[in-house]
Amino acid sequence: MKHLFLAVLAALLLINAATAQTVSVQDVLQSQRELLEKSSRKTIAPAIDAIASSGLPQMQSVLEAWQSKNMWQRKADGLFFLATKNDDGTYALQDFQDGAPRGNAIKKDLKQLKPNSGIRAMIATALVQFQLSDPDAAKRRAALDSIARDPEAAALAPLRASIEGEVDADILARKTRLNQLMTMSFDTDTTARVEAINAMAGDLSVDFRGTLNPLLATKMVITDADTTPEGNIASKLRPGTEALAPLAAYEALVANGLAPALTTNDARDALLEANISNARIAGVPVAQLATEAKRNEVYDLLVDNGVAPARVTASSIEATLDKHSFYDLYLEPSPQVTTAAKAALAKSQTRVSVSQAADLGLDALSLASIYFLAAIGLAITFGVMGVINMAHGEFIMMGAYTGYVVQQFVPNHTLSIILAVPLAFAVTFAAGVALERLVIRWLYHRPLETLLATFGVSIALQQLAKNIFGTQARPLTSPAWLDGAWVINDVLAISYIRIAIFILALLFLGLFLFIMKRTRLGLETRATTQNQRMASSMGINTDRVNMLTFGLGSGIAGIAGVAIGLFAKVTSEMGDDYIVQSFMTVVVGGVGNIWGTLAGAMMIGGFQKGVEWLNPSNTLAAQTYMIIFIIIFIQFRPRGIIALKGRAAGD
Repeated sequence: MKHLFLAVLAALLLINAATAQTVSVQDVLQSQRELLEKSSRKTIAPAIDAIASSGLPQMQSVLEAWQSKNMWQRKADGLFFLATKNDDGTYALQDFQDGAPRGNAIKKDLKQLKPNSGIRAMIATALVQFQLSDPDAAKRRAALDSIARDPEAAALAPLRASIEGEVDADILARKTRLNQLMTMSFDTDTTARVEAINAMAGDLSVDFRGTLNPLLATKMVITDADTTPEGNIASKLRPGTEALAPLAAYEALVANGLAPALTTNDARDALLEANISNARIAGVPVAQLATEAKRNEVYDLLVDNGVAPARVTASSIEATLDKHSFYDLYLEPSPQVTTAAKAALAKSQTRVSVSQAADLGLDALSLASIYFLAAIGLAITFGVMGVINMAHGEFIMMGAYTGYVVQQFVPNHTLSIILAVPLAFAVTFAAGVALERLVIRWLYHRPLETLLATFGVSIALQQLAKNIFGTQARPLTSPAWLDGAWVINDVLAISYIRIAIFILALLFLGLFLFIMKRTRLGLETRATTQNQRMASSMGINTDRVNMLTFGLGSGIAGIAGVAIGLFAKVTSEMGDDYIVQSFMTVVVGGVGNIWGTLAGAMMIGGFQKGVEWLNPSNTLAAQTYMIIFIIIFIQFRPRGIIALKGRAAGD
């Protein structure tokens, strides 16, 4: 008996398999032949649905061939094939069922199916259910990209069906997330939609917020004063409040045919002109219509005579508005969904605000690092030595151009930057020593003359750079490992270059402190700064110390130029962009104090970014407000944030 049962079961399975095999690709295509031949966007949907829902795995190839215009119909019998053009101009036909060749045909015996853009879009939607489970991971990713760009309710079911068999962890995560987002918009179960929204509440991603916003979209509905509209009410709008101005409310009534249109001055004047007779309008001489009040008065006479429509007055507008109520209705009919979406979006907005504040702080820290790098050399020459060097910006420019020249000979960007840093220091150190020996040494304790002399040197260096490199900006390319940014979330990110500059600024701070506190040059520099005559009497060569100190400050400016050139334009005028900020950084922080320079850079960078955030469309305003702020700050704290103490403070 058992053997008999197994035999019957096997026979049934064979019959079902045979029945399934009787439905071929060609059978399905022939059943939709009329629609395929017509190929109209308005009528093609049933054919696409029949092909996609046939259950035949070969239909993916059919849809792909049709979408790429490679599906042809043989005119003799109406059969459909995949056709490939041969070298002799004929077309090789291939069966969709098993890929077997079906001979060759000339073009006039074939008809090419050429779907237009609308039909190709419909085919792409149908292909998603095949591509989501395609063995090729690239096709699965492409299908997810397609759904994410243009989500539709029809894609939700095949997306869910493909999740269980997904083996790629990254693709599985994308499918799961996309399923949640589409559930919020397209699921028919309200509870499932609310659960999906609550599960992602507070998410910072743009796609999540972009999914919630349509759920909270509203439209204005106007009813009688005592009538409440049906639907999901978002709020009641009261004319005269910030949400709805009276004139806007009245114009909404006019647009819905619930109130007469306003009579504009142009329409009034046109109607007055149309009723001029013998230089009079309604018996009033035209010469008397010089004022708006008189024109309105004459217009009202035309209204009384039945010639013109009544003019809408302020009192009539108010009376009309009192007869109506204004509501904002959610386009989403479910109150549970909109309530959950509103709470989730508010939570996300809170996190967005926190991330934006952190992003602003990182921008300020990054800008402060740049200003500190630019000013640290000036902190030596101006803060320690008391020399006003207006050519400091040109030393930054020289360092940037040194990096550019090195990259012309060393194509490896990482190696070129490593070589450019010490070479820029050497070049600008030598230039600083030369400037100190030839100009500065003769002008110590004469600040005005020093300022004028170094200003002339800066102009000469700019012109020299123009003569050598031209006026066009030169690229200083950063290494590939500095490309991109550290993305913390969809709102908060900082580029790797700015992180590198921040680290470089900390290294320079440590290097400067080491030189000034732990080396003989630093000891002699501090002694010379506090009392030059006493240092000289103790055997210190103060002339040599001044030369080396000025060279050190110039060399650091050159290294700063390499760092700044990695993200800023390298031109002969680039020093002008940093000389003012460098002086302000040193003065605000406290002349002669490296910690003050750091504090000044933080204050100026933070203030500038704060102003730019408040007024993002006008960067010049940030510079102006910053200068005003510094002028006011200096009035109350003339010695800077961290003032010197002892004898050095009195010099």
